Amino acid sequence: MKRGTLLIALFLLAVSGLMLHYRIHNFMVADRLHPGSYLFDGTKFMASLLPAIDALVVTALFMSRRTAPFGYLLNGLLVIFGTILMAHFSIAEMTAKSIPLQAMLLKSTLPDIGICWGDFFIGKALYDLYMKGTP
Repeated sequence: MKRGTLLIALFLLAVSGLMLHYRIHNFMVADRLHPGSYLFDGTKFMASLLPAIDALVVTALFMSRRTAPFGYLLNGLLVIFGTILMAHFSIAEMTAKSIPLQAMLLKSTLPDIGICWGDFFIGKALYDLYMKGTP
């Protein structure tokens, strides 16, 4: 597989994750006291920061053979953090709302975690291509 194709796939997965995060954790919240204006919510912004780093920085690092190991490392760290944080908040919400066990899989962040790991394995394939020295 060509590196360009993997780079596009890596970028598209990261941007899709960022868009999902922004839709769920919109950090520009409507101000109830002043209709038509918005307030910045820093806690929700942090939820969108990691996918933004993935989309911009990780993709940029994978564009060069010299910086690909750093992209691989950062991509792996983001996947680990994302998996832990999404699983933690999902489990906490599920137990707080007493959601039945059969609905937990579909209403949890498990599909999002799967997207996150798919992004990681595309990054691994890119890293392997760079390290083998194929064009």
